Amino acid sequence: MVEHIVLFKFHETASPEAINAGMDALRALKSEIPGILELTAGENFTNRSQGFTHALYVRFVDKEALALYGPHPKHQAVGTDHINAIRADILAIDYEF
Repeated sequence: MVEHIVLFKFHETASPEAINAGMDALRALKSEIPGILELTAGENFTNRSQGFTHALYVRFVDKEALALYGPHPKHQAVGTDHINAIRADILAIDYEF
């Protein structure tokens, strides 16, 4: 299995509505892209986040499923329609276990 974790910083001008729409769109990917076992997305509540305010967690069946996820049209649409315009920074990590 593969874990995919993404941390987001959003522009100060990003509205809460736009951020929530992006998180909702990410959550919807669970039922739209094959190979996803678990997917959650949410807002940070600690003061240890170094400015990253939201996170995405995805568990895939294997590396091949992760490789298909990135270029998948549904995933690309979430970035184009919701995330890219309001994102200030991103940090991602993937690991297999």
